[in-house]
Amino acid sequence: MTTRGETLQLATRGSDLALRQAATVRDSLSSRRLAVELVEVETTGDQIRDELIHRLGKTGAFVRSLDEKVLDGELDAAVHSMKDMPTERPERLVVAAVPERAAAEDVLVTPDGRSLDELPEGATVGTSSLRRKAQLLAERDDLTVEPLRGNVDTRLAKLLAPSLQQEHQERHEAEEEQTDDAEDTDSDEGEEEHPYDRTVEEWFDDLTEFERRAMERDPDVEYDAIVLAKAGLHRAGLTRYVGMSDLDPDQFVPAPGQGALAVTAVDGDLALDIKDRLDDPQTRVETTVERTILEELGGGCVAPIGVHAHLEGGVVHTRVRVLSQDGTEEVSVGRDIPAEYHIDAAQDLAAELAEQGADDLIAEAKRDSTEADDDASTAREEDEE
Repeated sequence: MTTRGETLQLATRGSDLALRQAATVRDSLSSRRLAVELVEVETTGDQIRDELIHRLGKTGAFVRSLDEKVLDGELDAAVHSMKDMPTERPERLVVAAVPERAAAEDVLVTPDGRSLDELPEGATVGTSSLRRKAQLLAERDDLTVEPLRGNVDTRLAKLLAPSLQQEHQERHEAEEEQTDDAEDTDSDEGEEEHPYDRTVEEWFDDLTEFERRAMERDPDVEYDAIVLAKAGLHRAGLTRYVGMSDLDPDQFVPAPGQGALAVTAVDGDLALDIKDRLDDPQTRVETTVERTILEELGGGCVAPIGVHAHLEGGVVHTRVRVLSQDGTEEVSVGRDIPAEYHIDAAQDLAAELAEQGADDLIAEAKRDSTEADDDASTAREEDEE
């Protein structure tokens, strides 16, 4: 284990997004004179290939392996996407720090930047989240919502593949047609103007490595749009490839802890040291309210629950939305709760929601999830932000 003056070993998943997120924590601690080394750990969720994220999430499959390394003393601390963390924590383990939060909202992602209202009737939207699916259907029940597998860059590649492939085909056909016309026409009659400013080869050479990989994909589903967390898209550095339309967090309520990171460590001096250097008080209050409500409701990752809190002055503006999986039923509330008593107030708000019918919707979602586990084996969806 690290002692003062030594290098802190910080556990992280090995995906590109996880490494980018862990690097922000490393850099923040390093700027505060604490040396940090990132150590990649393969999690149970990374090993399993035949489960949906909402099933994996029930056991914290993307979190537990990292925390076990910390509890066993092999590593000093671990960095997680907070929304992936189960509300129950092992004894001795604490959330040592919650850094300043990035954007919490979801975004609709399309090749051309269309908004949700601009999608055609019956459009196919991809998402790996029960919450996002239910909220989409509640807003537009004509949509076809399809599962979307893979990490952030894989999902974007699946969205972009059809349009890139179509453009490649159109350019290739235009180039072939021009060649055929040139062969059939006397040279003194001139050539028709080329419809594109570059040849197919020049166009392909100008593509980025990400775009080339996307074009080589053969997606099972052609998506008109996908829904992702805004924070993850920005952290992955992929925003330049797509158009984004923000989804109103009052209507499309984010997942508890979305956009926030958490550093876990064994309770003690090191955890306090990390907190002093890294913890953001506003984000700590907001995410505590969100996770307290989630814990009290008991929905975990198997029910469509959105909770978003924003601290302003002495008040935490809190929005909660609990839906049926098809989006036809919901229990929701917007409430300002006092920051001074935010934990007690969050517990009271959750109890109120349960009495209004949230418990019934969550119980139904749990039954549906159990039946799906018994009836089918579905490809895993990794919900990285």
